[in-house]
Amino acid sequence: MSEYHTPVMLQECIDGLAIKKDGTYVDVTFGGGGHSREIMKHLGSEGTLLAFDQDTDAQQNIIDDERFVFIDQNFRYLKNFCRLHGAIPVDGILADLGVSSYQFDQAERGFSIRFDAELDMRMNQGGELTAKDVVNNYTGAELHRIFGVYGEIQNAKSLAETIVTARLNAPIVTIADLKNAIINRIPKGKENKYLAQVFQALRIEVNQELEALKEFLVQSAEVLAVGGRLVVMSYHSLEDRLVKNFIAKGKFSGEVEKDLYGNNKRPLDAVSRGAITASADEISKNNRARSAKLRIAVKI
Repeated sequence: MSEYHTPVMLQECIDGLAIKKDGTYVDVTFGGGGHSREIMKHLGSEGTLLAFDQDTDAQQNIIDDERFVFIDQNFRYLKNFCRLHGAIPVDGILADLGVSSYQFDQAERGFSIRFDAELDMRMNQGGELTAKDVVNNYTGAELHRIFGVYGEIQNAKSLAETIVTARLNAPIVTIADLKNAIINRIPKGKENKYLAQVFQALRIEVNQELEALKEFLVQSAEVLAVGGRLVVMSYHSLEDRLVKNFIAKGKFSGEVEKDLYGNNKRPLDAVSRGAITASADEISKNNRARSAKLRIAVKI
């Protein structure tokens, strides 16, 4: 059994939550439970921790503690399940976005370019849409959009056209099939980076990651108590941009709205000035920390 990843910037996350012993907290990306276990250490007998994870594999890490509640759902349903468990308002919410090392290391899940397996990439293994469906059934225009927006790939249009042409001969079923189909589109010397961008784009589409993140951020502001903390760690610019904009403006694009008195209408205020990044020492020990950006906000 592969290990879940070592939590990135663990102490910074805990400090960001400013945990109260009798508080109610939510870890919306439970995974291996590393962050949750650390949060539990800071809670007293009256404290509560709710943890979300849609991946059934995460359930093997459930914490046996009466103060702990596990919810096997996507964090886009944060408000509904906090209400269901009588946990509104909450004092702090933690989100460690992206795919865990454990998920990357499970070859059959199809997340990693290191293995050959069927194109899957579902974080929720009960979900219907797979990467194989996207590659074989989406139109050229849809693939162009996905690779351009989610993968930020320069030759997104020609990549999409190449895939559409290749699948006319035979379905693109496996990771190897996809690599072989697009090999002439991959820039020499940048194979790993390019393929990582392709896989990122497909994974985001399969799991509707950016839509789910937007829904989660809006709901987080609604369920937090005044003075409650939101702590979000992201690993690529698309996620970080959404988090940054929502904290700064209370929305994902455009200018911050103002009330009749000229005051900014936004639910959160940034605690950290800009994104917090991992130390050189942590990056040397945990490569996953290299691209991490941590943002902390307080409900106002």
